[in-house]
Amino acid sequence: MAPRAIITGAAGLIGQYLVKTAPRWAPDWEVTGLSRADLELTETLDVGARIVALKPDLLIHCAALSRTKACEQDPDQAHRINVEVTAHLAQLSKHIPFIFLSSGEVFDGKIGWYSETDEPNPINVYGQTKLEAEQTVLQNPGHTVVRIVLTAGNSATGDRSFVEDMCRTAKAGKNVTLYADEFRCPLPAGVIARTIWELVDRKQPGLYHLGGSERLSRWEICETLLPWFPELKGRLMTGSARDHVGSLRPADLSLRCEKIQRLLSFRIPGFREWLIERSHRGADLWDYLAP
Repeated sequence: MAPRAIITGAAGLIGQYLVKTAPRWAPDWEVTGLSRADLELTETLDVGARIVALKPDLLIHCAALSRTKACEQDPDQAHRINVEVTAHLAQLSKHIPFIFLSSGEVFDGKIGWYSETDEPNPINVYGQTKLEAEQTVLQNPGHTVVRIVLTAGNSATGDRSFVEDMCRTAKAGKNVTLYADEFRCPLPAGVIARTIWELVDRKQPGLYHLGGSERLSRWEICETLLPWFPELKGRLMTGSARDHVGSLRPADLSLRCEKIQRLLSFRIPGFREWLIERSHRGADLWDYLAP
């Protein structure tokens, strides 16, 4: 029988791409995707029974409360979903590989180009819960944490990626304010999915960073997207993070990814490079079949 992989958060952007790319990048695995509709992960007894019944050989944990505002509004719920659920799943997976998708938000964003050896210092509830979850996961030397930052792609619900959020706002007739002094290293979800599946094959657990090779401001990211999303034209407004009102947001979450790059069969692209290459090929913008 083929080994079985369980993917939580299968209705989310990365979970969705992990499931649909499995036939290409993980053909030897039988993949079971679990969304919240399939299993409420905060129901401890139900989760334990379901995982035991499925008998997985691998668990990739993508589910999370990832909206910063939602975490700030209900920190108890954020802790329950991001920390307690992760700890429970890690415990259920103590004898098998367990991969936890974390976030660059564990850093305060003051310096940028963070490596795995840099000291985390979260400045919001989301980052704090992700860091607590990481610490629990890495107590098991056979488990893995992958920190990501900003993900592009198309989700089934149309509301999971930052690109979808911007387009929805623009279509509603509203302006989109983008900070020219807030930096990220975005990647398409398909690249992240391929990387995770290759990481599974390499069997080298630990802590990894995964981001695009280009450090771009929010403004630069969206300017790059304009040719593909005409609904954004006339709706983009430049702004400064100094004027931000609301939950604290790290200014620079660019990540150094040499550690994970050494394990991969392909080079992690930069975001603009990805878009330009697809334009030249006439390929679907978020095509996951090749980097």
